[in-house]
Amino acid sequence: MNWLRRWKPPVGLAPAEASELALLRNVTAGIHGIEAIFTRDGRLQWISPSIERLTARAPAEYLCADDLLSLMVHSADLSYCRRVIEEIVSTQVGRDFELRLQHQDGRINWVAGHWRLMFDDAGVVSGVRLSAEDIQVRKETEYTLLETVAELRRAQALREHYLTRSNDERHRLSALLNVIRLGILFIDRDHRVLYYNKAMLDMWGFPPGENLIGMRDVVLHSRVAPLLADPASYFAHVEQVMTTTAVSEPYEIVFRDERVVTDLSAEVEGDEGGQGIGRVWIYEDITERKRVAGQLIALAERDPLTNLFNRRRFHEELERLLADGERRDSGVGLLTFDLDGFKPINDRYGHQAGDEVLIGLAEGVRRIIRRNELFFRLGGDEFAVLVPDATPEALSELAARVVEGVGALQFHFSGQAASVTASIGAACYPLHAVDGESLMAAADAAMYRAKAAGRNCWTLAER
Repeated sequence: MNWLRRWKPPVGLAPAEASELALLRNVTAGIHGIEAIFTRDGRLQWISPSIERLTARAPAEYLCADDLLSLMVHSADLSYCRRVIEEIVSTQVGRDFELRLQHQDGRINWVAGHWRLMFDDAGVVSGVRLSAEDIQVRKETEYTLLETVAELRRAQALREHYLTRSNDERHRLSALLNVIRLGILFIDRDHRVLYYNKAMLDMWGFPPGENLIGMRDVVLHSRVAPLLADPASYFAHVEQVMTTTAVSEPYEIVFRDERVVTDLSAEVEGDEGGQGIGRVWIYEDITERKRVAGQLIALAERDPLTNLFNRRRFHEELERLLADGERRDSGVGLLTFDLDGFKPINDRYGHQAGDEVLIGLAEGVRRIIRRNELFFRLGGDEFAVLVPDATPEALSELAARVVEGVGALQFHFSGQAASVTASIGAACYPLHAVDGESLMAAADAAMYRAKAAGRNCWTLAER
């Protein structure tokens, strides 16, 4: 019989005190974990009835024991438990640790113990309190997982052993695949890595000695996801490829460090009429190829001095914006201008000074125009700005800002100040023109009127 069930309220207690004690008895009887109170020298004062569920010993046995810890704690944890209790009392700092309780029949039960000091009203240490919860199920689960991991490792070790004993042909093939610049990854039918080469490790940022054999593809994906600029798009591509047996089309993978790698994949067929044995992935780093292609494109469409779009790109963008404007029934604005006072600077201070003026003007106007407006150097000191979704009012406002911005630019050559101004012509499609050629003509005519009006101003095309 549980010792608390035999408890009777002391004779002479007030009804309120007796009620409180009865309530306390009910609370302690319902404790699922373990609660215990020790004196500061380690003697047990009280322990919850729940100890009997974990050790098959009644609380009275522990209260009467000469050496409580020896009776309750497994021998492997006993010395550590004693030492920790002494440290708690001496340092006055609570501790949490796991220990094994000794069952009466020899079995053990793991608990997570929380040891805390208790103080009297004067703030003096009066004892130590133990609160513990049963973690036996969790420990058994951990042991099961450890056994599973150990079995997986043994299986992986066995697989590596057989790979090591491959024949000479496999070694020669492996050596060949390790020196080529294409990354190769083979995933078996169980979605585990069966083979990879050095180039694949390099492209995906793995250390040279990384062992991926046996790793599941989902784990591999979680490892590489932080390297990708758009992981979601890449994994959607992989899922789509996995649904077909045909050779996939090359797909560009963009990394956060701006590298670009293409992949293509194909299912590897097994014996005739059998299932495929896995899938091979081929990776190629095309970063340098893309960089060179970008440079060639930049050389073809950008001005080398100012890095502005050139005349060729101007005509391409003009046709594109006009087609888009016609389709969406929206306007396209064009500003054309050249520099007043540029030739005297070039003649007096030399071409290097002229180049400095052009570069400074390009930087100044870039700060004025919006992100969707395109700025071009058409040649010499001739410039143009294309404005999508333009209205005559907005185009006029932009022209005024450019005139003001160019006039505010200051240059110094040979200790002397120099400046330029801009004469700007503005035209808007379809108000002033119906195609690209007539739009350019309207803007140029407006620019010459601005020059005739005294320069350093802008003029809107006439209808």
